[in-house]
Amino acid sequence: MSISLSSPLGAIKGVGEATEKKFRRLGVCTVWDLLTFFPVRLEDRRAEKKIADLRDGETVCVTANVFTPVEGRPTRNGQTVYHATLRDESGFLPVVFFNNRFIKNMLIKGRDYTFYGKVSASSGRLELTNPEFEPAGRELFNKSVVPVYHSTAGLSQRVIRRAALAALELAGDALPETLPPSLRREYNLCSLAFAIREIHFPRDMENAEIARRRLVFEEFFILQTALRGRKLMNRVASPHVFADLDFSPFTGLLPYALTGAQRRVLGEIAEDLGSGRPMSRLVQGDVGCGKTVIAAAAMYLAVKNGCQAAMMAPTEILAAQHCEGLAPLFARLGIPCRLITGSLTKKRKAEISEALLSGEIKVLFGTHAIIQEGVRFRNLALAVTDEQHRFGVRQRGTLSAKGEEPHVLAMTATPIPRSLALVMYGDMDVSSVDELPPGRQRIDTFCVDEGMRERINAFIAREAAKGRQAYVVCSAIEDGPSADVKAAVSRAEALRSALPGISVGLLHGRMKNAEKDAVMADFAAGKISVLVSTTVIEVGVNVPNATMMIIENAERFGLSQLHQLRGRVGRGGHKSYCVLFAGNLSEATLERMKIMVQSGDGLKIAEKDLELRGPGEFFGSRQHGLPELKIASLATDMDVLKESGAAAARILKDDPYLEKEENFYLKGRIEEFFKDKKDFMA
Repeated sequence: MSISLSSPLGAIKGVGEATEKKFRRLGVCTVWDLLTFFPVRLEDRRAEKKIADLRDGETVCVTANVFTPVEGRPTRNGQTVYHATLRDESGFLPVVFFNNRFIKNMLIKGRDYTFYGKVSASSGRLELTNPEFEPAGRELFNKSVVPVYHSTAGLSQRVIRRAALAALELAGDALPETLPPSLRREYNLCSLAFAIREIHFPRDMENAEIARRRLVFEEFFILQTALRGRKLMNRVASPHVFADLDFSPFTGLLPYALTGAQRRVLGEIAEDLGSGRPMSRLVQGDVGCGKTVIAAAAMYLAVKNGCQAAMMAPTEILAAQHCEGLAPLFARLGIPCRLITGSLTKKRKAEISEALLSGEIKVLFGTHAIIQEGVRFRNLALAVTDEQHRFGVRQRGTLSAKGEEPHVLAMTATPIPRSLALVMYGDMDVSSVDELPPGRQRIDTFCVDEGMRERINAFIAREAAKGRQAYVVCSAIEDGPSADVKAAVSRAEALRSALPGISVGLLHGRMKNAEKDAVMADFAAGKISVLVSTTVIEVGVNVPNATMMIIENAERFGLSQLHQLRGRVGRGGHKSYCVLFAGNLSEATLERMKIMVQSGDGLKIAEKDLELRGPGEFFGSRQHGLPELKIASLATDMDVLKESGAAAARILKDDPYLEKEENFYLKGRIEEFFKDKKDFMA
């Protein structure tokens, strides 16, 4: 009997309606979903021991006879513990099951079974606790390498394994080969049918690794082929080919010299703008590295070549800061610019739109208001997004749609590991501003516990007396069930009591935008000395006078987030400090905090963050709309990522639209891979 890969799970013998419903909770709805529901780990149950050789704490396979019948004994808490004694030629072993009333009918006295479980010492003797077992000689899973899957309530590992085994037996031969034969030969990859079977039920661990490598390669290959394919599709002829690529009239007005990194990135941008194809470039770099000036120089080129430019920022205050900071510079170059935000009146927005359409306004700064339907440009040639990850794919696409194939420049201050950048921004070219302007001092970073609270408060007071300012960042807004978590509201109250005469402000996500902007404006103006905030200040204004960043419950933040928060200080000429209050000083927390104390390199910190937490917790994967990887790891599979990227580039060079017969199934897998990612494919 054979079934289709798209058949519902109910087509598999033994999967009833109730079980099918539980599988759906895991996102497993079809036979193909089940075959690609990969194990999270494998258990090697091949090692078998005699009872006399067992040791406390080990997990092993034992084949033994049920020497005594199963008997239940009630406990004080109302549960029932079931006991029996096992025997082999080397000795006897008690076996214990908790609250399993069916066990008396499942384990028959006098019969031989193969047990797999943990050996533990109880009252001076060893016993086997809650083992899995099968009739000796008829083992499906014991005495072999078995998969362990993510599960859900009411869905046991045994049920999942049996369903996966049945699916393989019914549909294993129906698996179409996705990768072209030449590619498999070049990279020494096994067939898809072999990989699917051996990832679930491998003959040995070596086969499991061969299978995993094939599946990791394929997952990365499909993802990168799709991303690079989209980049190729973007390489249409550009209607905006800039002939004048001289930045010097703009950079000559700056009160400082550009860093080498800034000059290098500007060169890359100039090459894009004169290439005859639309630019799609991401500029990444730490807070304060000078990305905004790079974007402004690109906007200057757009205007110099007879076009318009727009920069979209995630908050009104940040958009206003960009406009206020660059407007005087643009004015000296004769470039009219305006700011558009959601708080403007309908009449004022209409006036700006009219001036844009007439070509009077050359540069527009703004928030999401830029992409509103009524805002129209005469000739938008450059679309810039600041803090790229704060916008969804569709929002960025809407900005680009305001012009005819405009050049796209995105900026982010969140350091992105190279492996993650290859996947997240595979459809963009990536530039790194890896050099800070001269004069930026290292931010001294300390990890402390609650015992340092009074000394840190005193330090805040001394800095405030000098006219300096401090951020205090909390992970929660209000107090919750855990007394260990410092919340912004209560922390602000505590600081007002501890620091009399010092202005303490409060900022969090539940406040209205106008309230948040007013608080940030007061802090930027120096009216507030200490700003207690949640991570809404992660994307904030430039406050050169802020010299202290205090982060409560630092263990609750990712390393990259801690680094970005730290970058909010040290932006002026004053010595700056970052204090990490860590409530949970576990070994893992200490390792993470040590990295922050010792390193100021955002990229190295991001690489370590990815290694420790994995890509699922990294900001961009969900925000970017990319599919979740089922088996590949951006933290540990970098070599395979590079190989698959090179393979994707070669395939697309030979067959850009995957029209060849050998790429038929590959094209289908790409479409299947992204079927629920409309924003991504838009």
